[in-house]
Amino acid sequence: MSVVVIEFIPLDGIVSDPDGSAGTPYGGWAFRHGPEAVAGDKFRLGRLLDEGVLLLGRTTWELFARLWPGREGPFAARMNAVPKLVVSRGTPGVSAWSNSAVLKGDPADAVRAEGRDVVVTGSPAVVEALRGEGLVDEYRLLTFPVVLGQGRRLFPAGSEPAEPECLSAERVGAAVLTRHGRAAR
Repeated sequence: MSVVVIEFIPLDGIVSDPDGSAGTPYGGWAFRHGPEAVAGDKFRLGRLLDEGVLLLGRTTWELFARLWPGREGPFAARMNAVPKLVVSRGTPGVSAWSNSAVLKGDPADAVRAEGRDVVVTGSPAVVEALRGEGLVDEYRLLTFPVVLGQGRRLFPAGSEPAEPECLSAERVGAAVLTRHGRAAR
């Protein structure tokens, strides 16, 4: 079992509002490169979606629940079929997107108990909680040639120092997909 974090990210490490749905002045930065820049399985998830589970914060889940159920194609079919766990302090309805359930309890405890691979997309608070518990095995970052200068960072000031190992890097349209794993010991 592994935990894989996937993020759209600009050069300065901001993860806020890549699609513009939050209405920030700098939002929509990932989508300015055209729909092909973000369409399909850019993160090379493949079997992770076939055999694993998505772990999403409530805000990310709500955004995805508005987008994915109406999409078609092989990647959309995978996104709609994968089991989804929603981290939320409340009890939101999750019927808008198939195979979704509200996570009861601490996300780190749920990840430790999970027998499948876990993919976390967006959801910076969830990523921070899992990173703080040493549970993130890999980061897959689709880095766009943009500098925002403000917003929430993937690794905020005060984060624990780390030296992840670069597993791969490849150009994917306007962006670069990098994979970083736990440092070799």
